[in-house]
Formats: sequence, structure tokens, C-alpha cells
Amino acid sequence: MYPSMAVTLEHEYLIELVRNRPSLVTALLTEQGIAVPACDEMSLGNTDFTDCRPTEYRADSVIVMTRGGTPVSAVVLEIQRAPDKRKQWSWPVYLSTLRARTKCPVLLVVFCRDTATAKACAEAIDMGHPGWVLVPVVVGPEEVPPIIDATQAAANPELATLSTIVHSTHASELRDKIVQTYVQAIAESPKDRPSYIELVLSSVPRSVAKKIYEELEMTVDHDYLMTFDFVREWVERGEARGEARGEARGEAKAILGFLESRNVPVPQEARERILACTDEATLMTWISRAATVTTADELFD
Repeated sequence: MYPSMAVTLEHEYLIELVRNRPSLVTALLTEQGIAVPACDEMSLGNTDFTDCRPTEYRADSVIVMTRGGTPVSAVVLEIQRAPDKRKQWSWPVYLSTLRARTKCPVLLVVFCRDTATAKACAEAIDMGHPGWVLVPVVVGPEEVPPIIDATQAAANPELATLSTIVHSTHASELRDKIVQTYVQAIAESPKDRPSYIELVLSSVPRSVAKKIYEELEMTVDHDYLMTFDFVREWVERGEARGEARGEARGEAKAILGFLESRNVPVPQEARERILACTDEATLMTWISRAATVTTADELFD
């Protein structure tokens, strides 16, 4: 069984995917039309670019491509959640240090979850030397390919996971197709392959997570789903909330029924307020008051 993955912070999910499959970066570069040299191995490199001075420079991830044991290209991968002008000073340090360390060409790839941040990060960095301008390779939502082929998703679960997460924020037929493809790939793949179920459920909007889980329940063995700690806890929390909401709604209906049996008028606004309440203590207070009030407003005093 593929080991259950610890839940990562939202901005770290791409780092987790690249850590498991460094070639994901080359797939994103290819989507941008950037040629990647042939290599026989890809591995994670040292992300620390700090020199002897106090200032610390540390990239999010580094991928080194080698051929015959010799580096042929290297990539600095940065995750940006918001524009940050300070990166115009640190990104060149990352590249120059990595280039000196690996003795090969280097690339800067910046991943952004939203289009506005991607646009800001794509700004050219003028190094001051004639002809030396650094233009980051930015991967925003539009640059992440939508994976809607189950065979491709099964062959590259990291890219399918990234596609599912990135394209989950907007309701559309394409998003639904991506989700269905992701679920289908999990159902058809061997259980010892990574599925990133926990990472997806923790990174997409809750409404999408619920849809994904419901489809997984129909296509994947329940016991297999429960092997993931986050999934099990997520389901238990959801069930607990569902039970609490059910109990609260039952108590709210009991209050309305009691008031009606006593011929106490309940305006629509008051009815909606009672039915919307999910606080147990408040509902118990209203239940006790329902026996004596003469108007619905007296419940809320």
C-alpha cells in the first residue's frame, strides 16, 4: 500500500508532487513550449543558496537533470501565493549559485495559483548589465493542462493531481470532467500507486472535495479509502457535522411545532431564524421559552 501522505499546507502541494516525481517540472515546461535537454535521470537538488554572509537564501525546490552522471540542466522551482518584489533580488541569486554549483544551464520556474499573481511574477528583472534580463518562466492556472484522459491520469498521477487542484476553483463542465477523470484513474490504477487522495481533498474547495469523495465511494473500495488518515478524519468530521445539523434541525422543528400547538403566530422571518440556528444551547433556551411565550419574538429576548 502506498504510504498515507501527511497533509501539506495549500501552497506546498506542488512541492510534494515534485518531490515524488521531479519530471513533473519538465511536463510543465513542455506545456510552455520550452525545450528540455534529454537526460537519463532527474533528482532533487540542494535548495540552500546561503553564502557566508548572514542573509539566508533558500528556494522552494531544485531539480537537477543529468546524463551519464553529468548535469545537463537544473531548475529552481518557486511557489508564489502573492506578488513579492523582494523576489526580484533573491531569484537571480538562486540561479547564479545553482549555475556555479552544477556547471550547467539553469531555469527559474515560478508556480502561481491565481492569474493576478502569475502576471506580477512574470515581470522581467533587469540585472543592470547590457543584455542581461531575467524573465521568470511563470506557470499559472492557464498553463496547467486539464487532464481529462484517464490513461494519461493513471500514467502521471502527479500531473493529474495538480490539474484537479488548480482547476477546482471554478464551476464548469471542464472541472467536472477533470474530477471524473481523476476518480476514474484512481479506480483503475493499482492500489500501490500514489493517488494523492488526501492532498486533493485538503486543497480543493469543500464542495468539490465532497463531490470527489462521493464519486470515490461509488468507484473505490471503502476500506481502501479509510486507510488514509486524513480521509478517515475528514469523513468523521463531516458525519459529526451532519449529525449535529440533523439534531439541530429536529429541535428547531420541535420548537415550531410547539408554538403552533399553542396557537402562537410565527412570522416567516422568525421561522427562518429558528430553522437556521445550529447552536445547541440557544435551541435549548428557545425550547424552554416556547412553553410560556405569547409571541415568537419573545423567544429571542
